[in-house]
This record gives sequence, C-alpha cells and structure tokens, in this order.
Amino acid sequence: MARPSREIHLTARPQGAPKPTDFELVEVDVADPGEGELLVRNAFVSVDPYMRGRMNDVRSYVPPFALGEPLTGGAVGQVVVSRNERFAEGSWVVHDHGWRELALLDGRGVRLVDPDLAPVSTALGVLGMTGLTAFVGVGDIGAVAAGETVFVSGAAGAVGSVAAQLARTRGAHVIGSAGSAEKVAWLEELGLQAAFDYREQATREALREHAPDGIDVYFDNVGGETLEAAIGAMRLRGRVVACGSISRYNDTEARPGPRNLHMVVTKRLRLQGFIVSDHGDRYRAFVEEVAPRVRDGTIRYRETIVDGIDRAPAAFIGLLEGANTGKMLVRVGPSPGKEHVSD
Repeated sequence: MARPSREIHLTARPQGAPKPTDFELVEVDVADPGEGELLVRNAFVSVDPYMRGRMNDVRSYVPPFALGEPLTGGAVGQVVVSRNERFAEGSWVVHDHGWRELALLDGRGVRLVDPDLAPVSTALGVLGMTGLTAFVGVGDIGAVAAGETVFVSGAAGAVGSVAAQLARTRGAHVIGSAGSAEKVAWLEELGLQAAFDYREQATREALREHAPDGIDVYFDNVGGETLEAAIGAMRLRGRVVACGSISRYNDTEARPGPRNLHMVVTKRLRLQGFIVSDHGDRYRAFVEEVAPRVRDGTIRYRETIVDGIDRAPAAFIGLLEGANTGKMLVRVGPSPGKEHVSD
C-alpha cells in the first residue's frame, strides 16, 4: 500500500546565499517496505551548515546533492512498518533520510533511540551528531585542559554551545562569541567566563579585553576574519580546532585566508580540521560522559524548532543567517510526550 508523503528537492545550485526558489516541495507516494526494509515517519529533521557545501557541484568529503532529488540529512522518527528484525514497529530511530515526512530505509545507518531518556529531538543535537562533534573537538582534537583559556566562535549554535560547556566542565576559562545580545545573555547563563556580540565588538578587540594574556585553544566554527583574530591572540603552542567556517559558505569565489598564517610557524601552533563521521568509534564514550550531564542540567541546550516540512528551506536559510539559538530543527510529525528543553 503506497502512502502519501512530502519531501524537499534541490532544484538549483545556489549562487551565494540559498533562495527559496532553489528548493521544491514535492508530493510522493512511498511504498510499503520490502524484505529487510522499514518505513519511518519522521518527527524531526535536522538542517546543518555542512549541507550548504553539498549544494555545490564540487568534490568534497561527501558527494554533492543531486538536482531534482530529495535532500538528505539527520532525522529521528518512529517505525510504522517493519520487515527488518532489528527494528520493531513503534520503536524510535535516528537515520540520514531527512527533508521528508516518510522515509523508506534498508536498515543501514539506522540507530535505535530510547525515547524515555530525553526528548527524541536531542538525538539530532546535544546527544547526536552535533554533540559528538563538540566532544571530539574539545577532548580529542583540542585536548582542552584545566586552567587553559578557550575561545569558541558561534558559541550559541548547536556545536558551539556544547563545545563551550564541555570546555568549562574541563576547568577551562571559556570565552564565546555570538551574534546578538540575547545569545550573549544565554552564554553567560551557561557559565562562560566571558561572552561578546561580534556584531557590536570586533573579535580582535574582544579577545584583547577578555584574554589579555592570550588563548590556548580556539574552537573555530566561523573561519574568515574571526580565525585571523584568534590566530593573533594565540599563545605559544596553541591549538586551533577547525570545525567549520560558516562565514565563507555562501562565497561565490575563493577569498584569501587569514593574513597572519605566518604565526602558525612563529607561535608553533597546531591547526587541525576534522569531520565527525571519522569518529564514530567515540560515540559510546561521548554518550557515557555527556548524557548524564544533560539529564542533571550540567550541560544545557536549546532547540530552535520550525514546524512543517514545507518550511525546511526557510529553516536552513535562517540557520545560515544566524536565526537559531542552539540546534535548528524542523518538526514534521508527532513525537513522544516528553517536553523539549528551552531554557
């Protein structure tokens, strides 16, 4: 029996900032599962900055999205029909077939979620890919230690907010940047020692004010001028955790990098990029450390939720413009009754 669903297709490769006309809402019929398959009704789908790069027809660490086809990305939903013995009907799962209401899956890359541990939406955020990204970046790449000074850009975002709190729990002095007074106020609530609005105060000036003796670790979500300012503020043998460069994602042509890269040599800095998909082996350690801290409130989170699959493109465009605090999600179906945290 075919079931009606709606999904978002990419219809044009964005030139600069994505536009609503680059996307199309398509109505489809989804077949019942065959042997080994399962049908999932998505509750939440994730929109993430890395997706912007996949909209370009260029070689990268993941293939580009195909024109005229549904986009993909993280999603969490409930199994409605299953012909796969690993997944019972009624169970909750996280998978990579977002941007749609119904997902027909073959079981590969699908992981069970316990809806009683936390709101299922957290499987896409603080207890999902973004949380794991922060965990690996702070602990494995940055090796943040007690007494160090850490600067996190985009600190009110999904990854940045978790990274800043993990650095704080490791005993670091944490400075965060964000794009509004409201976001700065939230960072202060999270216990960061300092936070500033980069739209109101230049990053270079803010770092001189809040870290006059320099920074040991920079967790980079922004790139561009912010990376240049952070390199200038680094202490000897500092570490740059290169997680993202959202300030450059909509560029239509390559721009020169930081003008002070010579300091990587003179300050003996280490600059390392990473992709979270390379670190799946760290997931269990991540959950064991972070899940209890989420439950007891030591690590807090926010979700910016947009309702309706038809509004997924607007949510993604808003994400690139900084419209979110914490994780940006699109709610496309019902979820268990546990309330969402919005502190």
